[in-house]
Amino acid sequence: MSPSLELSAHVHHDRERRDRPQFAFVAERLWLDFVNTDTGVRGPDALHDFNRFVLWLEAAHVLDAERSATMRRRSEQQPAGALAVLGDARRVRTVLRALAERGVFASDVRMAALSEINRVLGRSAGTRRVELRPDGSFARAFVPVGDAFAGLLIPVVENAADALILDQLGRVRRCADPRCGRVFQDETKNGRRRWCDMATCGNRAKAARHRMKLHA
Repeated sequence: MSPSLELSAHVHHDRERRDRPQFAFVAERLWLDFVNTDTGVRGPDALHDFNRFVLWLEAAHVLDAERSATMRRRSEQQPAGALAVLGDARRVRTVLRALAERGVFASDVRMAALSEINRVLGRSAGTRRVELRPDGSFARAFVPVGDAFAGLLIPVVENAADALILDQLGRVRRCADPRCGRVFQDETKNGRRRWCDMATCGNRAKAARHRMKLHA
């Protein structure tokens, strides 16, 4: 590649990286981070369109950059399939939001989530394998066979299934900031984590308490 073409490609790559939406991952669990994509007040909705959904999956390390690019190209060739899985993702997210917020108390919510998890797992064929990530860590991966769109949600619903199987719902919390809406897995020893992120919600609450003391 000539120097001018190489520079052009580099500039294009940098521009694409800057233009990508920024997603927050603060929940300690993939399925909860997926639920948090509906809190539009905190950032872009990852399910606003198919392209953004795939970029979220890439940011969450569910897809590598090559597969992400492949799925975005395929969505242009098969827009109906892309729209179908996007609608499916929104449906799954709604059910998992209910599981995160009420599942520990409500058996009907758990049963609804179980039904949705099994529905998604049942309509996707593929192989599961362990892959080496660029940073040297390992991760489970699902490689769909046939309908590639149908397999995109598999890692998310499998992670939610783990929450049921491992009885983890009792550790799921909603951020104490009523304006936030994020949920997270409380991994602290004493189970007293209150904020999705101390750098944002935690500091905002701390500042509010400080203002109240000043005006007391």
